[in-house]
Amino acid sequence: MSPYPAVVLLCLLGLGSSNSSQKSDYTEKQPNIIYILSDDLGHSDVGFTNGFVETPHLNRLAQEGVLLTQNYVQQVCSPTRGALMSGRYPIHTGLQHEVIYPGEPWGLPLDETIIPQVLKEYNYSTHAVGKWHLGMHKWAFTPLYRGFDDFFGYYLGGQNYDSHRNEKGLDLRSDYFDENGKFVDELRWDLDGRYSAELYSERTVELIQGLKSQDTPFFIYLAYQSVHAPHMVPQRYIDQYSSHITDEKERVFAAMVSSMDEGIGNITKALENTGLADNTIIVFSSDNGGNVNCVREVTSSNYPYRGGKRALYEGGVRSPSFVWARNRLSPSQSDAMIHVTDWLPTFWSLASLQGKLKPNNPIKTKPLDGVDQWLAISENLPSNRTEFVINIDPKPVMCGHQVPHAGLRWKEWKLIIGQGGPPSGWYPAPDVSDLENPCGPHDSYIELYNIIEDPSETKNVSDKYPDIVKMLTDKIRAYNATAVPLGNKKKDPASNPKYFNYTWMPWLDMVAHDDVPIELETYSITKDLWLDGNQLSEDDIEFSRDACFAPDSNVDSVEV
Repeated sequence: MSPYPAVVLLCLLGLGSSNSSQKSDYTEKQPNIIYILSDDLGHSDVGFTNGFVETPHLNRLAQEGVLLTQNYVQQVCSPTRGALMSGRYPIHTGLQHEVIYPGEPWGLPLDETIIPQVLKEYNYSTHAVGKWHLGMHKWAFTPLYRGFDDFFGYYLGGQNYDSHRNEKGLDLRSDYFDENGKFVDELRWDLDGRYSAELYSERTVELIQGLKSQDTPFFIYLAYQSVHAPHMVPQRYIDQYSSHITDEKERVFAAMVSSMDEGIGNITKALENTGLADNTIIVFSSDNGGNVNCVREVTSSNYPYRGGKRALYEGGVRSPSFVWARNRLSPSQSDAMIHVTDWLPTFWSLASLQGKLKPNNPIKTKPLDGVDQWLAISENLPSNRTEFVINIDPKPVMCGHQVPHAGLRWKEWKLIIGQGGPPSGWYPAPDVSDLENPCGPHDSYIELYNIIEDPSETKNVSDKYPDIVKMLTDKIRAYNATAVPLGNKKKDPASNPKYFNYTWMPWLDMVAHDDVPIELETYSITKDLWLDGNQLSEDDIEFSRDACFAPDSNVDSVEV
């Protein structure tokens, strides 16, 4: 049974709309590009995948564009964002383990060339809105020093949606270069109490309105905070679900998705009103699967896929995604295997008109792991890739794998060494009643799945295909030989926002405090660090440990 609703399938067959988009000579123009990244959005948390949340604006874009059924991201947010921006696997950038927690002095390495730096060589203006989460301990790691012309949002990985604070420190800013070329970091105290999804949508509309008279193309990276914890949203969004969702937490979650959807509707309306829609490409994705672990009640859903955020299973890394470009794409569905590292070379190809335009200056990048997928998307051709490494992580994580693990997708096959989760179960939308065992089974140390025949990963066939297991294990070993050391660093007490008027600042570029030494020790996870970074209570941690941290006693670490 298809996971996509009938209205989408009708449109994909050309039966759902009388004015389906046709390709045109817009393929000879540099397109405007808007990449929209949701946070912790599950596969079945949107309407266009037959989810339970009302998302009319996203549904329309998906129906008019190309639905990506095999678009893969990383299992947590910093690795996905680093892979997106650099076009390189996390094992090649040091982002393969966990995320960048508040106060940790590390980030996406500065010798990585990222999307805005590439596009600026083709005369694009570049703009970032929302969540950054790729480093902020020095100014050099923040968006404007990495190729963006301006930034409105927050540097850290999470915060209160209204107060825009994390650990009592404000982290909402407008960054730009003034008329004299001087960098300005304007802390937005004035926006206390304004809901972040509305702010980021409004800022994107404002950007579009200001860009309508620009002769050159633009790139907007819009990274919503939605629907990352803490779950909170203005009441007016909750009210629309009061009659048919009885659980309060589920109503709040659905309302958060609706708030984002409303904002995306306002953005597309702005594109139409400014005349920019005809030459704009929109890509929509989530940064990882829905968060169905480390919480008391599951409100997100990755159904019918297994697992969720932090897991190597499909529910953790297969994203609800589409590409919309009405003068370049006909409504369709693409089953091409696409990985988040592919967007940099794809955007590069579009900006250069498939190599017809030459960059202003030589662009020096490290070897890319991504490939140009535009023809696979626009012409419904096979994917330009047959494999990707899901991740290789040599250390355990809280609320996740408790032994070193690795995963690889090759053609129809997927191999997991170590633990694919937790989470390991199947987490349906609220109106699906077949949920059993909230944390899922603990499978053997080696797991092999045929993803085409068994996308829900219910049948481990490793014992039936030992030759394939060996071949894919050899591939993982080869990838592991190219991995760089983990970039993680221990939290630095000097980062405490109390030293900077209760704001988060790039503390290593600020005045040091004699009583707080700057520490750059090897990274180690602690309960305190986890609580600080994720705003969970002691009860949440104890519940998660009791419910989900019981790996089989015979599971041991192995070298890969």
